[in-house]
Amino acid sequence: MLASEQEVVLSLEGNWQEDVLFELEQAVDGYDFWQRQLEQCDQKLKQYMEALPERPRAVAEEKEGNEPTVVNARDRRRRKIKAHKKQKNQPSFDLDAEQKRTMGVDLGQIDGIGRMTVQTILSEIGPDLSAWPSEKHFTAWLGLAPRRDISGGKLIRHVIVPGRQRVANALRMAAQSLKDSDSYLGARYRSLKFRLEGAKATKAMARYLACLVYRMMTKGQSWIDRGKKHFEAKCREREIKALHRKAAALGATVVFQE
Repeated sequence: MLASEQEVVLSLEGNWQEDVLFELEQAVDGYDFWQRQLEQCDQKLKQYMEALPERPRAVAEEKEGNEPTVVNARDRRRRKIKAHKKQKNQPSFDLDAEQKRTMGVDLGQIDGIGRMTVQTILSEIGPDLSAWPSEKHFTAWLGLAPRRDISGGKLIRHVIVPGRQRVANALRMAAQSLKDSDSYLGARYRSLKFRLEGAKATKAMARYLACLVYRMMTKGQSWIDRGKKHFEAKCREREIKALHRKAAALGATVVFQE
């Protein structure tokens, strides 16, 4: 509940000591100083972004049998609110528009990936991912792909690579932001957390996000969230197929009752 004008006036009455007022003045001056510093950083970033060339949008080849992507009204409203919501220390210029212009795609369509994650990808890698022949090469370079020592066709051990790449770290944080998301990716992340340890689930989800980023930036594939119900339906379909395979191996059949 907001305070009335009279309550605000009464709250300003008090025994204002000189040393306390000086301390408050110093705090306000310090805040104003850092705000000016941030504004100068924004202007310099704007200059660098405007100097980058515009990247043409990649168009994916339409293949017969592709399932059409549909976004429902609820998801559309959620994305619209997210896009127009002013975040803390948001740049003073339209960073989203510059990112779309220089990268040729809108990575913000991927749930969990915000403008600062996109900026990390742009600043660390750039808009051209042609150096990596496939998404497997890309995720391996990021350190998100599993690495194993294999001898004679047998797994000896899992190799833990020290250090973290900045883009990989940003994707990990993006993955963690999906824990309460009512989306396809949120449902996928919660499923991974149920089956794997926390750090392993986060790494696996970050790898999947990296694959989506690679696909969008190289093939122009748009990511449209289909919601957690679509993911749950796919999981149920896989479980039913697995039950049928197990039953067939035992010479039995599975009958589902409505």
